[in-house]
Amino acid sequence: MKFENLDISIDLLKTIQKLGYNEPTEIQEKSIPLILRRKDVIGESATGSGKTLAFGCGILDQVTPNKGLQALVLVPTRELAEQVKESLNSFSERRKIKAIAVYGGVAINPQMTALKRTEVVVATPGRLLDHMKQRTVNLTGIKILVLDEADRMLDMGFIKYVERIIQSCPRKRQTLFFSATISSEIKNLADKYMQNPIRVSAKKLVDPSKLKQIYFNASRGLKLPLLVSLLKNERTGLVMVFCNTRFNTDFVVKNLRLNEVDALAIHGGLTQSKRSKMMSSFSNSKIGVLVCTDVASRGLHIENVSHIYNYEIPKDSKDYIHRIGRTARAGESGKVINLLSEQDHDNFARVRRDYSSFNIEKVDMPKLDRIVISKREIFRPSNGSNGFHKNGFSKNRFHKNKNKRDDRRDNFRRNHDSRW
Repeated sequence: MKFENLDISIDLLKTIQKLGYNEPTEIQEKSIPLILRRKDVIGESATGSGKTLAFGCGILDQVTPNKGLQALVLVPTRELAEQVKESLNSFSERRKIKAIAVYGGVAINPQMTALKRTEVVVATPGRLLDHMKQRTVNLTGIKILVLDEADRMLDMGFIKYVERIIQSCPRKRQTLFFSATISSEIKNLADKYMQNPIRVSAKKLVDPSKLKQIYFNASRGLKLPLLVSLLKNERTGLVMVFCNTRFNTDFVVKNLRLNEVDALAIHGGLTQSKRSKMMSSFSNSKIGVLVCTDVASRGLHIENVSHIYNYEIPKDSKDYIHRIGRTARAGESGKVINLLSEQDHDNFARVRRDYSSFNIEKVDMPKLDRIVISKREIFRPSNGSNGFHKNGFSKNRFHKNKNKRDDRRDNFRRNHDSRW
């Protein structure tokens, strides 16, 4: 099927062709005709499947320039807000419809000014509620409401925020939910706030036949030397290394750089400008390493990721799926490497139990070279120890305590604040 067969407006069709899109993806083919007929739609598809263009067609079909705020897109993270905003503005080039992104972690006054002259808002729930409380946003003209990555928003504890926002929008509107998975919470939300929604699903973009998954059993002290060795000897394209906390993310990045591996970090503790800069640098590279928390596992569209490293296994097995879904896309091969130490085995067992069809092969430890760790810690595999001086990472209580504090802070912000 071609885009010409989807009853898209001539202006948008020309823009799509200019952007280089030739054929609609499965989710676009199934949802766009329904969206253009003003139906409420629940779309189930993975990140990178073309959901933004799908609901973007509905937004551009209904929104009139210079007539105030008419479309609202709710997203879970700042990065996704920026990405969706940029996409919508590129789609509306010929229509002159303006979209802005509204999220926490940045000054609110410029957003107040921008809200007065925009037709489309892409927002995280917490910051949008801030504007609602200060009466700097008017939702009475909303014609189309979109929840993008709906499951992620609910996982982050935003359901009460989302419901308050939905209730503030006009009852007579079109409502679209897009999500990687359709949970019972999403179904309940749809029952309450959608009118006879039509559910459409697209196949997962990850090709299991092209995805190889392996794991190493390594003591905590050998994890970092193993990661350095693998990155230096196996890297072929863009690489994502996932950690569970901000502290471990920064620790890994610092030590990769000390060992001549170019790496960038992204997590909720960085300012928005730094996070945007990191994502742009990584996405525009042909080779690179991005060390990140699960803030980068969902929503963001990053192409050409060849390897996923799980430096730590997530507690929720669904997060494992979202992480590995970053590779083996669109016919390309991909590889997932899990580094397991003592504290990872429970989480890894949960992944294997919940996804028993996965073939995850155990691989023997390779010979590890000597590496530098921080300023005073040196890995010496030949001495039979855990690889660290007595003041090293593996025995430093400060690191353990700060790790726990980071976990508590991350969990609090994940559950209470869209600024995360």
